[in-house]
Amino acid sequence: MKKQRIAVAYSGGLDTSVIVKWLQEKYDADVITVTGNLGQKKELTGVPDKAYKTGAKKVYVQDLRDEYVEEYIFPALKAGALYEHTYPMATSLGRPLLAKSLVEVAKRERCTVVAHGCTGKGNDQVRFEAAIAALAPDLKVLAPLRDWEFKSREEEIAYCEKHDIPVSATKKNPYSIDENVWGTAIECGILEDPMVEPPADAYQCTVSPQDAPDKPTSVTIEFKLGVPVALDGKKMSGFDIIDRLNQIAGANGVGRIDLIENRLVGIKSREVYEAPAAVVLHFAHLELERLTLDKEVAHYKSKIAQDYATMIYNGLWFTPLRPALDAFVNETQKTVNGIVKLKLYKGNVDIAGRMSPNSLYDTKLATYTVEDTFDHKASEGYIKIFSLPAKTFYRVNPNSFAKKRALKRKLKKATSRVQR
Repeated sequence: MKKQRIAVAYSGGLDTSVIVKWLQEKYDADVITVTGNLGQKKELTGVPDKAYKTGAKKVYVQDLRDEYVEEYIFPALKAGALYEHTYPMATSLGRPLLAKSLVEVAKRERCTVVAHGCTGKGNDQVRFEAAIAALAPDLKVLAPLRDWEFKSREEEIAYCEKHDIPVSATKKNPYSIDENVWGTAIECGILEDPMVEPPADAYQCTVSPQDAPDKPTSVTIEFKLGVPVALDGKKMSGFDIIDRLNQIAGANGVGRIDLIENRLVGIKSREVYEAPAAVVLHFAHLELERLTLDKEVAHYKSKIAQDYATMIYNGLWFTPLRPALDAFVNETQKTVNGIVKLKLYKGNVDIAGRMSPNSLYDTKLATYTVEDTFDHKASEGYIKIFSLPAKTFYRVNPNSFAKKRALKRKLKKATSRVQR
């Protein structure tokens, strides 16, 4: 009888290392590992050898870096997508692409089952499985972490020691780290206590702001149609711009995020992130939009930004909503062209200048000098019309404010009596 073939989304970390061996024991299956290169550095070291030593039948390491930047990161950047106004979503953005890669290999290798290493209370299980459902509805999905006997990372580490599975996690260093070019997520261990400041060893690619250079570092970023195309006057690929900014901004202590976030599954989670390039590029992009977008478009787009971020975070990348939102976002980005100059200093990003051929800033309208061309007399009529609804309401209801004040006084007296 032919063995079952299972394709596993494999990072080489603790969970997925255990999964490879566990699936072999549980299902007597041939396991094929699929690893996506999204620009992570440490996690890719020795991945093929590690997978084979763990028992993988075949190993795929896919170079997805350019696709990740062009087709996933940049759409999110153009949208201004920051989950809960803070998180650039490196992990969230990477998952649909990794799921797509997993499905492609599974089809190529005639696998009927795929597996992932996401926990039963995390967001990633939804992202992977929603993407797989959209891309390959007939594939069966296994989530070992929802079913297996291990109750802690310490038990998984012991299993690895028993089976000679090489992993970097230890009982003394229990952090779970997920890295790609757009950012690094660090969790578990002491970080689960929101009152504990992240230890220095938790951070992977940024220096402490206190240890950053004592002089600011200037960077200039050029954008075209809402995406970065040059850094400090040098034309570069999107991936190279992000990679270089990670180094520059990280060396200045920029990009550390300590966030209590609302997970998709309904719990609050303390997450520590490092995203130097993402923080810088989102800041620069917004500053350029302030210069080039019409007021109503800018205000409406800020609402769309939150919807776009929630869509990504909730794993809905491969749904009809995304291309619909992209159509709006891409229309707004036609004028987001120009240069933004920034200063990076001890964890801070400050604007130092911006210019654009599509700038809506008119010095002669904004100035208070003799060059002022604004028609001040026109303001009188504008103010009369603008305030007309309020004026009409209070002419008809002259005692509205007096009644509100009287009600507040009564409530205040009643509260005082209850307290006494």
